[in-house]
Amino acid sequence: MYQDFLPVAVFIFLAIILLVAPLVIQFLISPRFNKKGDKLDIYECGEIPEGSAWVQFNIRFYVVALIFIIFDVEVAFLFPWAVVFKEIGLLALIEVSIFLGILVVGFVYVWMKGDLDWVKMKLKYAAGRYSDLKSK
Repeated sequence: MYQDFLPVAVFIFLAIILLVAPLVIQFLISPRFNKKGDKLDIYECGEIPEGSAWVQFNIRFYVVALIFIIFDVEVAFLFPWAVVFKEIGLLALIEVSIFLGILVVGFVYVWMKGDLDWVKMKLKYAAGRYSDLKSK
C-alpha cells in the first residue's frame, strides 16, 4: 500500500531540491563584499539609466497586447480542427464557422470601440504638447 506513495515522495523530494539548490548556489557564488558603487546601479553594463523606472505607460499598449494574445490563443484552436477535419466532416465545418463568427464579432467590437488605435484623438482638456491636437 505504501509503495503507491513512493512517486509522490520522490516528487516532493525533487521539488524541495529544485527549490533549495538555486538559493544555495546563489548564496555561494554571489559577491558578499563590495556592495557599493557600480554594484548598486540598476544595470552593471550598457546604457546609463535616465530618470525613474516608475514611468506610467499608456494603457493602450496593454489593451492591444491582451487583444493580440486572446486572438492568438483562439487561432491556435484551429490547428487541431484542421488536422481532423476530413474525419469529422460537415459538423466540424459548422462548429468552426460558429467559432470564427464569434471571433469576428469580437474583433469588430474591439475595432469599432477604437481599442486598436494607438493614438486616440478624443482629448477634452488637452494641455502641453497635446494642446494643438484636434478633438473629435
